[in-house]
Amino acid sequence: MTDASDDPILLVHAYCDGELDPANALALERRMAEDPRLAAERDRITALKRAMTRLKPTAAPPALRSRIERAVGVRRPAVRPTWSALAASVALAVVISSGATWSVLGPSQSALATDEVIGNHIRSLMTEQHYDVASSDRHTVKPWFNGRTVASPRVVDLATQGFPLMGGRLDVIAKMPVPSLVYRYQRHIISVTQTQGAGAPPSERTAEGYNVIGWSEGGVSYWAVSDVNMGELQNFVKLFRAAPVDG
Repeated sequence: MTDASDDPILLVHAYCDGELDPANALALERRMAEDPRLAAERDRITALKRAMTRLKPTAAPPALRSRIERAVGVRRPAVRPTWSALAASVALAVVISSGATWSVLGPSQSALATDEVIGNHIRSLMTEQHYDVASSDRHTVKPWFNGRTVASPRVVDLATQGFPLMGGRLDVIAKMPVPSLVYRYQRHIISVTQTQGAGAPPSERTAEGYNVIGWSEGGVSYWAVSDVNMGELQNFVKLFRAAPVDG
Protein backbone atom coordinates (compact mmCIF):
# COMPACT_ATOMS: atom_id res chain seq x y z
CA MET A 1 0.00 0.00 0.00
CA THR A 2 1.31 3.45 -0.90
CA ASP A 3 1.88 5.78 2.02
CA ALA A 4 0.08 9.11 1.45
CA SER A 5 3.23 10.90 2.56
CA ASP A 6 5.08 9.39 -0.43
CA ASP A 7 2.50 10.49 -2.99
CA PRO A 8 2.16 14.28 -3.41
CA ILE A 9 -1.12 13.87 -5.31
CA LEU A 10 -2.66 12.07 -2.33
CA LEU A 11 -1.37 14.85 -0.11
CA VAL A 12 -3.15 17.39 -2.30
CA HIS A 13 -6.41 15.44 -1.90
CA ALA A 14 -5.90 15.34 1.86
CA TYR A 15 -5.16 19.07 1.83
CA CYS A 16 -8.40 19.83 -0.06
CA ASP A 17 -10.35 17.67 2.41
CA GLY A 18 -8.85 19.54 5.39
CA GLU A 19 -7.09 16.44 6.69
CA LEU A 20 -3.57 17.87 7.01
CA ASP A 21 -2.24 19.45 10.18
CA PRO A 22 -1.18 23.13 9.90
CA ALA A 23 2.54 22.35 9.54
CA ASN A 24 2.06 19.84 6.72
CA ALA A 25 -0.57 22.04 5.05
CA LEU A 26 1.86 24.98 5.00
CA ALA A 27 4.64 22.80 3.62
CA LEU A 28 2.35 21.51 0.87
CA GLU A 29 1.24 25.04 -0.02
CA ARG A 30 4.89 25.95 -0.61
CA ARG A 31 5.33 22.83 -2.68
CA MET A 32 2.24 23.59 -4.79
CA ALA A 33 3.50 27.12 -5.40
CA GLU A 34 6.61 25.61 -7.01
CA ASP A 35 5.01 22.65 -8.82
CA PRO A 36 2.36 23.52 -11.47
CA ARG A 37 1.23 19.88 -11.58
CA LEU A 38 0.29 19.85 -7.90
CA ALA A 39 -1.30 23.29 -8.13
CA ALA A 40 -3.38 22.15 -11.11
CA GLU A 41 -4.56 19.08 -9.18
CA ARG A 42 -5.59 21.30 -6.25
CA ASP A 43 -7.51 23.61 -8.57
CA ARG A 44 -9.18 20.63 -10.26
CA ILE A 45 -10.34 19.18 -6.95
CA THR A 46 -11.59 22.57 -5.76
CA ALA A 47 -13.50 23.11 -9.00
CA LEU A 48 -15.01 19.62 -8.77
CA LYS A 49 -16.16 20.23 -5.20
CA ARG A 50 -17.67 23.51 -6.34
CA ALA A 51 -19.49 21.79 -9.18
CA MET A 52 -20.83 19.04 -6.91
CA THR A 53 -22.37 21.61 -4.56
CA ARG A 54 -24.58 22.73 -7.45
CA LEU A 55 -26.23 19.31 -7.62
CA LYS A 56 -29.80 19.28 -6.38
CA PRO A 57 -31.10 15.94 -5.06
CA THR A 58 -33.97 14.59 -7.10
CA ALA A 59 -36.23 11.69 -6.27
CA ALA A 60 -36.26 8.78 -8.69
CA PRO A 61 -39.47 8.37 -10.72
CA PRO A 62 -41.69 5.64 -9.18
CA ALA A 63 -41.66 3.70 -12.45
CA LEU A 64 -37.84 3.63 -12.54
CA ARG A 65 -37.67 2.49 -8.92
CA SER A 66 -40.13 -0.31 -9.63
CA ARG A 67 -38.16 -1.51 -12.66
CA ILE A 68 -34.92 -1.64 -10.68
CA GLU A 69 -36.59 -3.47 -7.80
CA ARG A 70 -38.04 -6.03 -10.19
CA ALA A 71 -34.68 -6.45 -11.92
CA VAL A 72 -32.89 -7.31 -8.67
CA GLY A 73 -35.78 -9.36 -7.31
CA VAL A 74 -36.65 -7.06 -4.45
CA ARG A 75 -40.02 -7.36 -2.74
CA ARG A 76 -40.85 -4.23 -0.78
CA PRO A 77 -41.72 -5.27 2.79
CA ALA A 78 -44.55 -3.73 4.67
CA VAL A 79 -42.53 -2.65 7.68
CA ARG A 80 -38.73 -3.06 7.68
CA PRO A 81 -36.51 -3.04 4.58
CA THR A 82 -34.38 -6.09 3.85
CA TRP A 83 -30.71 -5.97 2.94
CA SER A 84 -31.73 -6.69 -0.66
CA ALA A 85 -33.96 -3.64 -0.65
CA LEU A 86 -31.16 -1.52 0.76
CA ALA A 87 -28.86 -2.84 -1.96
CA ALA A 88 -31.44 -1.89 -4.58
CA SER A 89 -31.63 1.60 -3.09
CA VAL A 90 -27.87 1.91 -3.32
CA ALA A 91 -27.95 0.75 -6.94
CA LEU A 92 -30.66 3.28 -7.67
CA ALA A 93 -28.64 6.05 -6.04
CA VAL A 94 -25.60 5.11 -8.13
CA VAL A 95 -27.63 5.26 -11.35
CA ILE A 96 -29.10 8.64 -10.47
CA SER A 97 -25.89 10.19 -9.16
CA SER A 98 -23.92 8.98 -12.17
CA GLY A 99 -26.37 10.63 -14.52
CA ALA A 100 -26.41 13.80 -12.47
CA THR A 101 -22.62 13.93 -12.28
CA TRP A 102 -22.37 13.58 -16.06
CA SER A 103 -24.89 16.36 -16.58
CA VAL A 104 -22.84 18.68 -14.35
CA LEU A 105 -19.31 17.80 -15.40
CA GLY A 106 -20.06 17.35 -19.10
CA PRO A 107 -21.18 20.89 -19.92
CA SER A 108 -19.00 22.52 -17.24
CA GLN A 109 -15.62 22.01 -18.89
CA SER A 110 -15.52 25.74 -19.56
CA ALA A 111 -16.36 26.52 -15.92
CA LEU A 112 -13.60 24.24 -14.65
CA ALA A 113 -11.10 25.80 -17.06
CA THR A 114 -12.17 29.26 -15.90
CA ASP A 115 -11.55 28.26 -12.28
CA GLU A 116 -8.09 27.05 -13.23
CA VAL A 117 -7.34 30.28 -15.12
CA ILE A 118 -8.35 32.34 -12.08
CA GLY A 119 -6.35 30.04 -9.79
CA ASN A 120 -3.24 30.44 -11.94
CA HIS A 121 -3.64 34.21 -11.91
CA ILE A 122 -4.05 34.32 -8.12
CA ARG A 123 -1.07 32.02 -7.65
CA SER A 124 1.11 34.31 -9.78
CA LEU A 125 0.15 37.27 -7.59
CA MET A 126 1.42 35.42 -4.52
CA THR A 127 4.96 35.37 -5.89
CA GLU A 128 7.44 38.23 -6.09
CA GLN A 129 7.65 37.84 -9.86
CA HIS A 130 4.43 37.26 -11.79
CA TYR A 131 6.09 35.71 -14.84
CA ASP A 132 8.71 33.18 -15.94
CA VAL A 133 10.19 35.35 -18.68
CA ALA A 134 10.47 39.08 -17.99
CA SER A 135 10.42 41.30 -21.05
CA SER A 136 8.40 44.08 -22.61
CA ASP A 137 9.51 42.93 -26.08
CA ARG A 138 6.98 40.65 -27.72
CA HIS A 139 9.73 39.24 -29.95
CA THR A 140 11.45 37.99 -26.80
CA VAL A 141 8.35 36.69 -25.00
CA LYS A 142 6.83 34.79 -27.93
CA PRO A 143 9.88 32.62 -28.76
CA TRP A 144 10.35 31.75 -25.09
CA PHE A 145 7.29 29.47 -25.31
CA ASN A 146 8.72 27.42 -28.20
CA GLY A 147 9.00 23.82 -27.04
CA ARG A 148 7.21 24.60 -23.78
CA THR A 149 3.64 24.74 -25.12
CA VAL A 150 1.82 23.19 -28.06
CA ALA A 151 1.72 26.51 -29.89
CA SER A 152 3.31 29.90 -29.37
CA PRO A 153 0.88 32.55 -28.12
CA ARG A 154 -0.30 35.64 -29.92
CA VAL A 155 1.62 38.50 -28.31
CA VAL A 156 0.72 42.17 -28.84
CA ASP A 157 2.32 45.41 -27.70
CA LEU A 158 -0.14 47.71 -25.91
CA ALA A 159 2.31 49.94 -24.06
CA THR A 160 1.22 53.10 -25.86
CA GLN A 161 -2.38 52.37 -24.87
CA GLY A 162 -1.51 52.11 -21.18
CA PHE A 163 -1.18 48.31 -20.93
CA PRO A 164 2.56 47.52 -21.12
CA LEU A 165 3.68 43.92 -21.55
CA MET A 166 5.64 42.61 -18.54
CA GLY A 167 6.42 39.07 -19.68
CA GLY A 168 4.95 35.61 -19.87
CA ARG A 169 4.62 32.48 -17.80
CA LEU A 170 3.76 28.82 -18.15
CA ASP A 171 0.42 27.81 -16.62
CA VAL A 172 -1.42 24.47 -16.49
CA ILE A 173 -5.02 24.04 -17.68
CA ALA A 174 -6.61 20.57 -17.75
CA LYS A 175 -3.13 19.13 -17.01
CA MET A 176 -1.70 20.74 -20.15
CA PRO A 177 0.96 23.50 -20.19
CA VAL A 178 -0.45 26.69 -21.72
CA PRO A 179 0.99 30.17 -22.33
CA SER A 180 -0.10 33.15 -20.26
CA LEU A 181 0.92 36.72 -21.02
CA VAL A 182 1.28 39.25 -18.24
CA TYR A 183 0.31 42.90 -18.75
CA ARG A 184 0.21 45.79 -16.31
CA TYR A 185 -2.43 48.48 -15.94
CA GLN A 186 -1.47 51.12 -13.36
CA ARG A 187 -0.94 48.96 -10.24
CA HIS A 188 -2.95 46.00 -11.53
CA ILE A 189 -1.87 42.81 -13.26
CA ILE A 190 -3.77 41.36 -16.23
CA SER A 191 -3.18 37.75 -17.29
CA VAL A 192 -4.08 36.57 -20.79
CA THR A 193 -4.15 32.77 -21.04
CA GLN A 194 -4.44 31.10 -24.42
CA THR A 195 -5.75 27.54 -24.70
CA GLN A 196 -6.81 24.96 -27.23
CA GLY A 197 -9.46 22.35 -26.40
CA ALA A 198 -10.24 23.64 -22.89
CA GLY A 199 -13.83 24.56 -23.66
CA ALA A 200 -15.35 27.83 -24.77
CA PRO A 201 -14.44 30.66 -22.39
CA PRO A 202 -17.20 32.77 -20.81
CA SER A 203 -17.89 36.10 -22.48
CA GLU A 204 -17.81 37.78 -19.06
CA ARG A 205 -17.68 36.45 -15.53
CA THR A 206 -16.80 37.65 -12.04
CA ALA A 207 -15.54 35.13 -9.49
CA GLU A 208 -13.69 35.48 -6.18
CA GLY A 209 -13.19 39.20 -6.77
CA TYR A 210 -11.66 38.80 -10.24
CA ASN A 211 -13.18 39.67 -13.61
CA VAL A 212 -12.79 37.30 -16.55
CA ILE A 213 -13.48 38.02 -20.22
CA GLY A 214 -13.14 35.28 -22.81
CA TRP A 215 -13.32 34.97 -26.56
CA SER A 216 -12.24 32.59 -29.32
CA GLU A 217 -10.39 33.29 -32.56
CA GLY A 218 -8.78 30.94 -35.04
CA GLY A 219 -9.38 27.85 -32.91
CA VAL A 220 -7.74 29.45 -29.86
CA SER A 221 -9.57 30.42 -26.68
CA TYR A 222 -8.45 33.53 -24.82
CA TRP A 223 -9.04 34.25 -21.13
CA ALA A 224 -8.25 37.71 -19.74
CA VAL A 225 -8.41 37.91 -15.94
CA SER A 226 -7.66 40.74 -13.52
CA ASP A 227 -8.97 42.61 -10.51
CA VAL A 228 -9.41 45.78 -12.57
CA ASN A 229 -13.03 46.83 -13.02
CA MET A 230 -14.94 45.21 -15.84
CA GLY A 231 -14.97 48.39 -17.93
CA GLU A 232 -11.17 48.66 -17.97
CA LEU A 233 -10.82 44.95 -18.71
CA GLN A 234 -13.26 45.31 -21.61
CA ASN A 235 -11.14 48.16 -22.97
CA PHE A 236 -7.99 46.01 -22.68
CA VAL A 237 -9.63 43.12 -24.52
CA LYS A 238 -10.87 45.45 -27.25
CA LEU A 239 -7.35 46.81 -27.77
CA PHE A 240 -5.78 43.33 -27.63
CA ARG A 241 -8.15 41.95 -30.27
CA ALA A 242 -7.70 44.98 -32.55
CA ALA A 243 -3.90 44.99 -32.37
CA PRO A 244 -1.95 43.75 -35.43
CA VAL A 245 -1.02 40.06 -35.32
CA ASP A 246 2.63 39.66 -34.38
CA GLY A 247 4.99 38.05 -36.78
